[in-house]
Amino acid sequence: MTEIRDPKDVLEFAKAQGAKMVDLRFIDLPGVWQHTTVPIQRLEESSFEDGFGFDGSSIRGFQPINASDMLIVPDATTAKMDPFTKHPTMAIICNIVDPITKEPYSRDPRYLAQKAESYLLQTGIADTCYMGPEAEFFVFDDVKFHSSPEGSFYAVDSIEGAWNTGSEEGPNLGYKVRHKGGYFPLMPTDSLMDLRTDITQILIELGYEVEVSHHEVATAGQCEIGMKFNSLVACADQLMWFKYVVRNVAYKYGKTATFMPKPIYDDNGSGMHCHQSLWKDGKPLFAGDGYAGMSDAGLHYIGGLLKHAPSLCALTNPTTNSYRRLVPGYEAPINLAYSSRNRSAAVRIPMYSPSPKARRIEARFPDSSGNPYLAFSAMMLAGLDGIQKKTPAGDPLDKDIYSLSPEELKEVATVPHSLDGSIDALEANHEFLLVGDVFSNDMIEEWISFKRENEIAPARLRPTPLEYELYYDL
Repeated sequence: MTEIRDPKDVLEFAKAQGAKMVDLRFIDLPGVWQHTTVPIQRLEESSFEDGFGFDGSSIRGFQPINASDMLIVPDATTAKMDPFTKHPTMAIICNIVDPITKEPYSRDPRYLAQKAESYLLQTGIADTCYMGPEAEFFVFDDVKFHSSPEGSFYAVDSIEGAWNTGSEEGPNLGYKVRHKGGYFPLMPTDSLMDLRTDITQILIELGYEVEVSHHEVATAGQCEIGMKFNSLVACADQLMWFKYVVRNVAYKYGKTATFMPKPIYDDNGSGMHCHQSLWKDGKPLFAGDGYAGMSDAGLHYIGGLLKHAPSLCALTNPTTNSYRRLVPGYEAPINLAYSSRNRSAAVRIPMYSPSPKARRIEARFPDSSGNPYLAFSAMMLAGLDGIQKKTPAGDPLDKDIYSLSPEELKEVATVPHSLDGSIDALEANHEFLLVGDVFSNDMIEEWISFKRENEIAPARLRPTPLEYELYYDL
């Protein structure tokens, strides 16, 4: 793909591609892409400074109605041709700007991530933070859900589903994925090979390097497509494109994709294991002579992640459904420990390669239901806090954590058991996020308020079908 560096490059690229429309995209506070589209004739070099107006009061977590006018300003370096539109359309990721002061908007998650990268430079510790998320997802053939005062339900279906072995499919050809038996089966059991390859090829055409594609552990269409790591802001942009491509390819197949962490009871959920490393002057900072080939900085980074994990979960696992996944027995790392190779630890040190350049840590508790700009920034800040304060990581836990006795487990801290607990932890411990003016108190207060009012309180008020099963005849 042609490298685009400035507004002039964007206009030349649009002309060469025959673009008819420009799709202007930005992210709301919870982490969903929003967009508005203008004819290509409206895009000029001045647009990359003047921006385009929109109603900020209609975007979740943004402006009040009495101060609603805002600007979206395109970032020239992010321009790509949308692979799904009927008419040639160029998509550009935008930042949010106040129309009066012309200052970046303090609640723009992408601007916050840009501040995080600037703060990293200011510390002198490193000049680059690489993130490599593994965003798992499910592909279903059908989904239905409903919630109202008089009733609620959800139902998903997949031709791969273990529950479909006795169903009438006209005909049923077998080859179903067993519960927890979906890791690496061949076709025809893996029915999504071509769909994942279409996703992979589109991502490559968009300029992203894909490393692996496979079925994941759960039944009913759980998948993983791994992309190469990238610097913090670029990686968050990349993840938003990834989710967009996955959803739209599934839609073209007549299927539906979800990044919901736990859509199926009694099987593995979808996580977003996040590989992380710090570099300076082209050299990796996590490689050393310590445990698992780690440096002191790398181990202190782990110490920071583990210390602040309860607060981080409010941003890395920010939905009530996230905590359906964070339970024992489904490869979910609920215990706050670190290890080499051991996938039941909250932080793992991958041992695939002895190369210093491959030395990194993998946070295994996050999922992809939140805002990547906030989640990546928060994890880096927690790690930097660990380095600056020389926070000990403690002793590694190389045992199977799920086989430990209750006495042994007492010594191992855990992630919160609910979104409510994570939000409480964030409210009590967020000073490490305020350094360098990366997060602001206003942003944190808005996040806490939004989650409590729009997700925690409504979920607490609603009876569930299981409660009818348990309690109706009491």
